Amino acid sequence: MAGEGTALITGASSGIGKTFACYLAKKGYDLILVARRRELLQSIADELSSAHGVKAEVLKADLSSEEEAIGVAQRIEAENILTMLVNNAGYGIWGDFATSDIESQIDNVRVHDLATMRLTRAALPGMIERHHGAVINVSSLAGLTPQPRASVYCAGKAFLILFTEAIHLELEGTGVHVQVLCPGFTHTGFHAEMKTSGIPAWMWTDPDPVVKESLLALERGKVVVVPGWRNKYQLVSCRLPRFLQYPMIRNTFESFEKKGWGTG
Repeated sequence: MAGEGTALITGASSGIGKTFACYLAKKGYDLILVARRRELLQSIADELSSAHGVKAEVLKADLSSEEEAIGVAQRIEAENILTMLVNNAGYGIWGDFATSDIESQIDNVRVHDLATMRLTRAALPGMIERHHGAVINVSSLAGLTPQPRASVYCAGKAFLILFTEAIHLELEGTGVHVQVLCPGFTHTGFHAEMKTSGIPAWMWTDPDPVVKESLLALERGKVVVVPGWRNKYQLVSCRLPRFLQYPMIRNTFESFEKKGWGTG
């Protein structure tokens, strides 16, 4: 299998990040896998290296730490070999903002937004110089509409959408492509600490089709990707005027909570 270059994936120990690693290894990419759990990462790296004959390296980092995020960025700059960067690391914080722990909310912004900015800035110059490369930023449908008890999470995901679209305009003609991926409810470890019984079964999807559609869309040059019919159906309500959205959002989330949505 011909080598495709090197891909660095954050949040690679489970869910969408792990699925990206599997797909890219099959395509022949060498991997740099970034997450907080070294042993689990190493197990994934060994498995993918053995199965697909690619190099798979582990880089343990907590991207809520500015120092560790800088370390990952410095690694990208020093190697100057990336052909793909997948900024996937993320997690949710649920509850009313007024009673939340502000430091936890700030850490959430550091992981979703500041780390994405830092790593993207580290990767782009080398990609532009080689006239080849891609960055995928994993956002969410939550970035397209406000959601109660997830204010900072939604705002952080909204940032990723506009950030990616603006960079897309800056990179036209360079041979470097960017994409923002906006999945909805996906069966990953992301919701492990939440009660999710209130969410209808039809709204859920699996990581595999999400990643598959993302990579196909990247080949076609699509910038904003909402994967799957379930999420495209929900996208309709995201585009309604705000005066119509607000009561719909309140009613929907009140219904979810009555059926078991929320923290345990």
